[in-house]
Amino acid sequence: MNNTATNTTTCPTVRKQIGKTTYIVRVHFSETAKETMEDKIKRMLREEVRKM
Repeated sequence: MNNTATNTTTCPTVRKQIGKTTYIVRVHFSETAKETMEDKIKRMLREEVRKM
């Protein structure tokens, strides 16, 4: 499978290979976000702990 996307702006990219599969993750941030990345991670962790 070879999926490509055309993007005119550059964004941070993380490339991770696991076995024979390479994962490419492009990161972008919302200009209108109402919470910080730290707040978002804390919220996500609280939800995960709550589900356990």
